[in-house]
Amino acid sequence: MSVDQANVRRIAKLARIAVRDDELPHLAQELNAMLAFVEELSAVDLDNSEPMTSVLPMKMKMRQDVVSDHAGPDVITANAPISEDHFFLVPKVIE
Repeated sequence: MSVDQANVRRIAKLARIAVRDDELPHLAQELNAMLAFVEELSAVDLDNSEPMTSVLPMKMKMRQDVVSDHAGPDVITANAPISEDHFFLVPKVIE
C-alpha cells in the first residue's frame, strides 16, 4: 500500500491535525516508510515463539487467589454522593 499526498491530507483531517501543503510530501514519505516496516515485520516467522511479558526473562509476581471478606455494601457506598438500596446513583446521560 502506498500513501500519497491526498491520503496524508485526509488522515490529517481525520486526526484534526493542521498540516501545511509543503509538509505533505515529507509526511507521505514517512508514512510509506512506516508501512514498509510493518510489512517487513509480517514476514517474521513467529510459529515457535512463546508470548512474552517482558524482553527480559522474569517470573511474574503472583498473589494467592483466596476469597477475602469484603467490607459490605454499606461501607462501599458510604462515600458515594448519591446511593439507593446499595447502588450508586448517577445522573442520566442519554435521553
